[in-house]
Amino acid sequence: MAMAAHGASASNGPVHYDAQTHVFRIDAKGVSYVFGVNPNGQLQSIYWGSRLGFTDSFPQPHALPGWAAFDPSVNTTPQEFTGWGGGLYTTPDLKITFPDGNRDLVLHYVSHQIDGDRLTVTMQDIERKVFVVLDYKIDEATGILRRSATIENRTGKPFTIEQSFAATWNLPAAGDYHLYDLTGRWTGEWDLQQQALHPGKIVLESRRGPTSHANNPWFAIERGASADQDQGQVWFGALGWSGNWQIAVEQTQARQVRVTGGFNPFDFGYVLAPGESLKTPYFYAGYTRNGVGGASRLLHRFEIAEILPHHPHPGLRPVVYDSWEATGFQVNEAGQEALAEKAASIGVERFIMDDGWFGQRKDDHAGLGDWYPNPQKFPHGLGPLIAKVHSLGMSFGLWVEPEMVNPNSDLYRKHPDWVLHFNGRPRSQERNQLVLNLARPDVKAYVFHTLDSLLTNNRIDFLKWDYNRNWSEPGWPSAGADHEKEVYVKYTRNLYSILQELRARHPHVEIEDCSGGGGRVDLGILRYTDEVWTSDNTDPFDRLSIQNGFTYAYSPGVMMAWVTDSPNWVNQRVTSLTYRFLSSMQGALGIGANLNQWTPQEFVQARTLVAQYKSIRATVQRGALYRLISPLHGSEHSATEYVAPDGKQVAVFAFLHSSQMGYPYPELYLRGLEPGATYRLHMLDGKAAPETPSNASGAYWTNVGIQLALRGDFQAAAFTLEREP
Repeated sequence: MAMAAHGASASNGPVHYDAQTHVFRIDAKGVSYVFGVNPNGQLQSIYWGSRLGFTDSFPQPHALPGWAAFDPSVNTTPQEFTGWGGGLYTTPDLKITFPDGNRDLVLHYVSHQIDGDRLTVTMQDIERKVFVVLDYKIDEATGILRRSATIENRTGKPFTIEQSFAATWNLPAAGDYHLYDLTGRWTGEWDLQQQALHPGKIVLESRRGPTSHANNPWFAIERGASADQDQGQVWFGALGWSGNWQIAVEQTQARQVRVTGGFNPFDFGYVLAPGESLKTPYFYAGYTRNGVGGASRLLHRFEIAEILPHHPHPGLRPVVYDSWEATGFQVNEAGQEALAEKAASIGVERFIMDDGWFGQRKDDHAGLGDWYPNPQKFPHGLGPLIAKVHSLGMSFGLWVEPEMVNPNSDLYRKHPDWVLHFNGRPRSQERNQLVLNLARPDVKAYVFHTLDSLLTNNRIDFLKWDYNRNWSEPGWPSAGADHEKEVYVKYTRNLYSILQELRARHPHVEIEDCSGGGGRVDLGILRYTDEVWTSDNTDPFDRLSIQNGFTYAYSPGVMMAWVTDSPNWVNQRVTSLTYRFLSSMQGALGIGANLNQWTPQEFVQARTLVAQYKSIRATVQRGALYRLISPLHGSEHSATEYVAPDGKQVAVFAFLHSSQMGYPYPELYLRGLEPGATYRLHMLDGKAAPETPSNASGAYWTNVGIQLALRGDFQAAAFTLEREP
């Protein structure tokens, strides 16, 4: 084995390499991640957990012995990245078929480079010039590690990549792990699941084209089963990829737990010509001793500081109004201007015109692909409406769905070959639309130039970028049979490229990612979009569970939550305006109700509630979230707490489904407060028990708690604690 180490054996940064023991150590706040090169040339995982002492060290790792003849050492030795070969039976990170039919790939360490908070390690096949460059980058504030792999072909002949993951994460061998993940469906996203891990493999994935409502590329694994979600060892992670993805959680017969993730290998094939390379998505992961609650707070902090556009200081989300439920497809200049006036009167900061403004769009059967204002609805273009919205002190947003096309459109009639399809096979329609093949350079150019012109010619401040169906017939006939399966990678790469270039050319424009609700939410799309549409389900009671699940993986600051009409269309449930507002105020507040039907009293009430939200917005969108009472498993109660980054303000929301047998609402014991500081109580909505003090220490609110006077059906309350100087 050749050891070609580039970089000093010691480092002033978070990454260190011991040239004597061939051990890498990456340290950040509260976390140490350690792996080394064993005498077989394998990258062997050693330790991932709580921060170790500066002087602590490890000897060179040695491959573990096999288990009889049935599990050779390559399966029992925990490795950072493996090729499929040499008797490997666990999930490989990389699988290749070479022109001569060989599929054996055994990767060994070649060299490494340390550059501040970043480590790159180069591996090579034992015989062929297949190189893999592993990239590690640590976030020192949270201990979250970003990993990816770049596969390089230096063999002189093309080969086909059949499976390409970003990384494998190895946990300590144990038999008491529990997996958390997020599942769902349209209008029922973000359903938190928990199950014990046993020998075998659990596959989380999307094969739908986008990220999907059914699974989200996030996981958390807890050791033991703590009753307190803010205590216990948790390893957690998320993929940054908005196309087909897979995360495999595998417990071996030796009770080793491996988490491998990246491109979904289903129907996957990527031809790499000589001199070409393929980079995997980023796979992020971290560790905490503060339970799944602590894991989500670390992710929120990381997303705000490292992922979102304009990080580390992304802007706060404005209060928005969207016209969809008021007008549907029947939009016109006068009607939208009237709605804008009503929205401005209650303190809305951004007005969004939704579907129906373009092409021959009268319903969902026509118009997608033709992104010009409908001349009957907007005879003078969008200019007068945009000017009116701006004159009312609001920014202007516009709904688009640029990745889709209706067969009844000018675009499709001109370019029927631009959609995903297989020659000679039916083209399945959903919502009367087909998916444009963004992997094609000409389609990418059309989408970009169309949106660029729309933004250049109009003073648009915001795009609500929708995506309302999954893929079918994912063919790309013009690419040739050998390259058609590359569509899964190139489509998503081109989507990112369009978003990136639009943001560069129009830096003032903000973008929301939407896919019929939460169908495309991940750490890949969040690099290019400022917020996401959580769910088409706006029932305020359902939203308590939906929003609860969402925040395990993603920050409340990007979680759009609308106040819509009652009874709600999903369940025909009737709730008060206050209940609806308080449910939505736990994220980024929006209003989607039909303001044309509101009473004067509702306008007055909404104006007060919007003002209340603005007073706590920074705390909700940027603070530390504590889940005081979970809404899951049929709970009658739900409560969330947000602590401002500077600790000066605390905002709490509490919800009651229905009173039972006259029992009082449970005491709320707050978290994240300074025990010796004094906090002043202010009720925003609802009442506290009569004996509740107006001022008390952090220790009091934490240990004695607060009793709310909540009784009845679908009741809610909210209050703040302000820390006194």
